[in-house]
Amino acid sequence: MSTTKSASIYLANISERERLALKRLADYTNVNAIPEIWPLAAKFFGNTVALHDPHGKPEVVLNYTQLAEQIQKFAAGLQALGVKAGDRISLIADNSPRWFIADQGIMTAGGVDAVRSAQAEKEELLFIVANSDSTAVVVEDLKTLKRLQDRLNDLPIQLVILLSDETPPTKENFKVLNFLQIIEVGSNHSLAPVQQNYDTLATLIYTSGTTGKPKGVMLTHGNLLHQINTFGTVLQPNVGELALSILPTWHSYERTAEYYLLSQGCSQVYTNLRAVKKDLKEFKPHYMVAVPRLWESIYEGVQKQFREQPAKKQRLVNFLLNNSDRYIKAKRIAQKLSLEHLHSGAIERLSARILASSLFPIHALGEKLVYAKVREATGGRIKYVISGGGALPKHIDNFFEIIGIQILQGYGLTETSPVTNVRRPWHNVRGSSGPTLPATEIKIVDPETRKSLPIGERGLVLLKGPQIMQGYYQNPEATAKAIDAEGWFDSGDLGWLTPEKDLVLTGRAKDTIVLSNGENIEPQPIEDACLRSPYIDQIMLVGQDQRSLGALIVPNLEALEKWAQTQNLDLSSKNDNITASPSQKIDLESKIIQELYRKELNREVQNRPGYRADDRIGPFKLIPEPFSIENGLMTQTLKIRRHIVAERYRDIINAMFG
Repeated sequence: MSTTKSASIYLANISERERLALKRLADYTNVNAIPEIWPLAAKFFGNTVALHDPHGKPEVVLNYTQLAEQIQKFAAGLQALGVKAGDRISLIADNSPRWFIADQGIMTAGGVDAVRSAQAEKEELLFIVANSDSTAVVVEDLKTLKRLQDRLNDLPIQLVILLSDETPPTKENFKVLNFLQIIEVGSNHSLAPVQQNYDTLATLIYTSGTTGKPKGVMLTHGNLLHQINTFGTVLQPNVGELALSILPTWHSYERTAEYYLLSQGCSQVYTNLRAVKKDLKEFKPHYMVAVPRLWESIYEGVQKQFREQPAKKQRLVNFLLNNSDRYIKAKRIAQKLSLEHLHSGAIERLSARILASSLFPIHALGEKLVYAKVREATGGRIKYVISGGGALPKHIDNFFEIIGIQILQGYGLTETSPVTNVRRPWHNVRGSSGPTLPATEIKIVDPETRKSLPIGERGLVLLKGPQIMQGYYQNPEATAKAIDAEGWFDSGDLGWLTPEKDLVLTGRAKDTIVLSNGENIEPQPIEDACLRSPYIDQIMLVGQDQRSLGALIVPNLEALEKWAQTQNLDLSSKNDNITASPSQKIDLESKIIQELYRKELNREVQNRPGYRADDRIGPFKLIPEPFSIENGLMTQTLKIRRHIVAERYRDIINAMFG
């Protein structure tokens, strides 16, 4: 698919409010390729800190001038070593300022980077290097190179760059340089300008996905520039405001968010899962981009603190939260921002406004006693957080609204660069993924007939716009299946549109569980409801072709132990090994624990809106090992790899329904 040849289409048919918002931002609509941004940003923002890695060894701080210079030197070094326009270069590394320099250095030299985490499986990395036709590889460090080098000799690799300062090996079939060496080479060579435009391929992002072999998503400079030139209709950051970065920097979601925020002069600080709570307090970010799992962990941390309070204080906190829950829901109705009351009339909205006014004094008390203190744990300066990469559970959305942190839920896929939809600060319809970005079209069709469906009716989500990929690299069959002759991309997601064109997602078409009675069940909304239970850390529904749904549940052991203490119960298993893990010390099969989880599942599932009998979860199994990236059960963006989990626990699932 060809991208749009002119940035003017990005700004067509947008509201006056959005047009005014864009006017106060750094303007890149005349830019033809991503690398052209950084010399301009250096002129605009100069000594403002661009990238800060407090966890690097040593700590790294680069201002915009230094960042642009290092990108230019890296690019000149690549050209001096033989890299030509259009060459594919695999970039296998994780979050760091040097990743960004390498990414933009490759593009500046005219190359196309094929990106992936250094933590990915060896076979997957070698597949990407081979499939992308890479002639050079940039790797995190010597350890990463050693994992791959025995097979790199079988590929047409001529050059390897280490992003570390380690001494490169000399006895290889290809040239190896470390980061400082390529910067030195670039310092002694002039950068040759490269002609690039909107249709020039910029990067290959291989979808780890939740099923099947990775496919190389071809994103052009025009695809990526669409995100930079339109996201100002959502956020208008000030120069020097701070963004905390935690997601994989190579992933399309984090990557384009970084491109946008850095194009506007923000300062980006790198964090990680171990340090995020400390970094939130220390650096006090204004913005953060993350996936639902992070917001869930923050929520659970707050709930854990609440549970540790004396009983009297717990009752007060619960009273305040329940009052505030009623307050925000009434306020939504009054402001025409409630999904459950889309067609409310003037009288209903007036009643809601009166109710919100009556509840406000107690909500204000909650703000003074509880909510302000919770915000302090996030640094106290957050303006907006962007959530994507999966559905945001309603109770998480509600909680953050109560405590005064605005979550702007977005939607998109790697194949859409990725953002197609996002909620706006002034039109934040909780439970939705918001309206489209400028120049983006969306329609809902019948999954079988592909006929368009009316507003409010659920079907398959199709997307069209300048951010839609060129296709899958060397895979025309998959491309033709994903993008039709009219340019509509099949998202594989199910959803519906509100009268205001906010997108409401209901699940993945291919995740649908079909019961033996023919009922189609979308697992995600039911799983989200179950996650409201403090005793459930992770859950995955199963039950294809069975009479009822089943569930694999990773219990929250801390909450379970706290509950046992309040009940004066001994949950100990017969494992007397003092080095046993917490899960081994608790008998997860005991009758009392099984009864607790049965009650939790029944309550949360039956309390969700739209509950029907087929939603009920029948058999379930408590499994002690969490789903994680390390054990291969989650993607890098913390989505459960359903087919892998199902295979790993196949015997347990079969026994559940036996």
